[in-house]
Amino acid sequence: MPEPQPVRREVLDQIARLPRSARPLIICDVDEVILHLASHLEQYLKAQGLIFLNFEYRLTGNIARKGETVPLPAEAVKRHIEAFFDEESHRQQPVDGAERALRSLSDNWDIVLLTNLPGAHNKPVREKLLRDAGIPYPVVTNSGPKGGAVAALSAGRPVPVAFIDDSPTNHSSVHASLPSSKKIQFIADHRFRKNYQPAEHIDLLTGDWNETAAFIKAILSP
Repeated sequence: MPEPQPVRREVLDQIARLPRSARPLIICDVDEVILHLASHLEQYLKAQGLIFLNFEYRLTGNIARKGETVPLPAEAVKRHIEAFFDEESHRQQPVDGAERALRSLSDNWDIVLLTNLPGAHNKPVREKLLRDAGIPYPVVTNSGPKGGAVAALSAGRPVPVAFIDDSPTNHSSVHASLPSSKKIQFIADHRFRKNYQPAEHIDLLTGDWNETAAFIKAILSP
């Protein structure tokens, strides 16, 4: 099991500004969970003459120039991901059912959106995009594995925590830092989801917000 990750000061500062609460907590990712990512990124890559080599759940080692099979170096992939968020993230469309499901869950749960977002200037853009989609919950921006941030967000809450994310790395990190959390691996793009085999610590693999809401509501059922 991986070691719990340290938390950057800027992440802790964002968490410290959140209101204190003793309600159950949902910590939810944004990309490929609330907002589509894979389909938008695929269009961006196409415009750059690039493609996904496979519908496998990774970016590094899985992007190449069209007609080639040699993947781009990690640094080139990183540059393209940063450019995508700078240039295209304001166009991302909501995943069907996300707004309705989160609104129904907010009656009994606090909701915090924990997103790995390159570029500090992108946070206000993302917050506006989410608000305009009817998703007004607090946004905490992070970088790297999310286990440390999830542990900090849940500190002092003696009640259930549900973690929703698409990334296997983030789920492994959260399993190390808060194994008692309910871990929902949500992958909106069916091509990537059908090729993915979840780890044993995943409680639900899904791409359906109705299924997600029902699963979380059942956590509080007697």
